[in-house]
Amino acid sequence: MGKTLLLTGASRGIGHATVKRFSSAGWRVITCSRHPFPEDCPWEAGEEDHIQVDLSDPKSTIEAVAEIKRRLNGGPLEALVNNAGISPKGPEGERLSTMTTDLRTWGHVFHVNFFASVVLARGLVDELEAAQGAIVNVTSIAGSRVHPFAGAAYATSKAALAALTREMAHDLGPRGIRVNAIAPGEIETDILSAGTDAIVEKLPLRRLGKPEEVARTIYYLCTSESSYVSGVEIEINGGQHV
Repeated sequence: MGKTLLLTGASRGIGHATVKRFSSAGWRVITCSRHPFPEDCPWEAGEEDHIQVDLSDPKSTIEAVAEIKRRLNGGPLEALVNNAGISPKGPEGERLSTMTTDLRTWGHVFHVNFFASVVLARGLVDELEAAQGAIVNVTSIAGSRVHPFAGAAYATSKAALAALTREMAHDLGPRGIRVNAIAPGEIETDILSAGTDAIVEKLPLRRLGKPEEVARTIYYLCTSESSYVSGVEIEINGGQHV
């Protein structure tokens, strides 16, 4: 019987590349996002295995857990990848600072970028344990330094997710579940901010990362190739962190 991945934020960029990487290896991929199934990027059984959920709404996220369990039909879950994330900008597309981020926006960002990962892991822990599975949290280079484009709420939510990764690895390890994180830097997607070229010029590798490169690392962390790796955050940024 094939393995199953649950992926949030699957509709574009890193998420889209991750679906393709796992699907090509024969995995069933259950996707979750606030959008309906995207007709322009179909994959096998995609529409039947897509769940529309508002991860900023705790009630919607909890209801999604019940639907995911129904889709699994008592079966195990080999991997959970918490990839969904939002980074609101100001009216002119500017970075929102600690002082310019509305309190409701803080809550919205943390529900999507942080609390949804807690709800999904807690709700699906039995299915993950049955598979001796893995969780991968997608953080960001912005979680460890002030970034010129990523706002304060986004950055702090990703820092919190990195800390949660360590806590989860500690708490779920005795149940045979590995928990790791990846921290992408400047990746070539359609949400890049104007001015990214100036950052790329200073990177040791002098280029943007590709979504496929991130997806390959996620795949590694969800398979037996990384069977003794837990509680780590892998930087995927072309040396930006050095």
